[in-house]
Amino acid sequence: MPESATGPVVLELREVAKSFGTVVALRSSSLTVRRGSIHALVGENGAGKSTLIKIVAGVYRRDAGDFRFLGDDVDFHSTAASKAAGIAVIYQEPTLFPDLSVTENIFMGRQPLGRGRRIDRAAMYAEAESLFRRLGVQIDPRRPARGLSIADQQIIEIAKAISLDASLLIMDEPTAALSGVEVERLFAVARSLRDEGRGLVFISHRFDEVFDLCDTVTVMRDGEYISTDPIADTSVDQIVARMVGREVAELFPKTPAPIGEPVLEVENLSSTGIFHDVSLTVRAGEIVGLAGLVGAGRSEIARAIFGVDAYDSGSVRMLGKEVPRRDVRAAIRAGVAFIPEDRRKQGLVVESSVARNVAAVIRNGLATSGVLTSAAENRASGPWAARLEVKTSALDMAAATMSGGNQQKVVIAKWLATEPKLLIIDEPTRGIDVGTKSEVHRLLSDLAGQGMAILMISSELPEVLGMADRVLVVCEGEITAEIAREDATPEKVMHAATRAARPNDIPPATTVEVSA
Repeated sequence: MPESATGPVVLELREVAKSFGTVVALRSSSLTVRRGSIHALVGENGAGKSTLIKIVAGVYRRDAGDFRFLGDDVDFHSTAASKAAGIAVIYQEPTLFPDLSVTENIFMGRQPLGRGRRIDRAAMYAEAESLFRRLGVQIDPRRPARGLSIADQQIIEIAKAISLDASLLIMDEPTAALSGVEVERLFAVARSLRDEGRGLVFISHRFDEVFDLCDTVTVMRDGEYISTDPIADTSVDQIVARMVGREVAELFPKTPAPIGEPVLEVENLSSTGIFHDVSLTVRAGEIVGLAGLVGAGRSEIARAIFGVDAYDSGSVRMLGKEVPRRDVRAAIRAGVAFIPEDRRKQGLVVESSVARNVAAVIRNGLATSGVLTSAAENRASGPWAARLEVKTSALDMAAATMSGGNQQKVVIAKWLATEPKLLIIDEPTRGIDVGTKSEVHRLLSDLAGQGMAILMISSELPEVLGMADRVLVVCEGEITAEIAREDATPEKVMHAATRAARPNDIPPATTVEVSA
């Protein structure tokens, strides 16, 4: 651990509590962050991390406990008060003004003024360029924010924090949507800020990143503080056990299932410039993993199969019958369910209740004389919410108030309520904690055991190798390899995903039929 990690305390929270009505979000949470350190905050979804950070950011006010910042007792009534004190929060998905320039976003509300109290744009652009040089990144300060990558948007938020001379930066799942190169750039910036003597809090479910970047780690569970340790003195297994309150013996609880007849048959599916000549078969009782690099076309293939996107040629058949192209209703009637990668924007109506979300696809069958009641939604959604162990005190709780893991369970429950024959699930465990990942994996294994066909898209190689009966690798819109479960290795998948020299034991993919 760097010597500076023992520097003065910048943030101190002790026995902080917060409730929302009858729901207890924080029971007794503590966190101490020092200058010149990067402090990891980990815990399962629903552990209270986000609530704790929102108290620091001024979104919520605590019900009890001590809150000290830079040595002073504080109680922020607003996010503006938190920012003014020197606290900046970098979220997974920054919210910039898209039609304003990069520089205007950085200096919004505090633009430097020149003669006649007019905005001094030259000085503003010069300062922005200086900030980017200091961070070691190349971003045009005059370009509009619209179209910037998530990585560049996060760098802009960091530049804004530095321009405000923030003493504490909190990064909440900042790497979830970033490529490897972008993650390394972000980490270089974070380390430079640490070396300047700032305190950083890093929230992530990715343990390799936590151990690579952070000096200290605090574990939370069920709204309570569990432990704080130097990274050098702990291990992944110890952290996981503290997070979930039990040993996670098996993250990928895949059990063999009898393989039945073909459920999904895709032949020569093509969409100009996106994917080409895709053929695959998924049988009852099997999990087919669709692997590949980000941008390879995996999600686009899934969207075309489900009818969200059009395709130019080829066919999709369910149980031997052709499904009309670009017809989601027809796909649902045929027995297809699709859980998208972005659950908040595409899978949920976050302002609506759990019951309304779960019953969303089947609500036409729940109405009586054209009237759909909350009682009917509750009756239909209750068993599915219970089966997936959705942690909510009531079915009328808004989905927006739930943790990421519970939101994912709600989306899965919504589609299982349609009693599908085929489940297409895109990035099933992205952004959720290790305990909930295991629950989702067990659910997928159970569904396959009951005869459901599952097409699983994942960017996490351990997940693909741990759960799939067969792996199909996509590169630049084409299936480049079919690998049996017993033969699948990270090296083989990556060779096929990058079109590197193919090892002798990986056969080239032609027409792919996936079976156990």
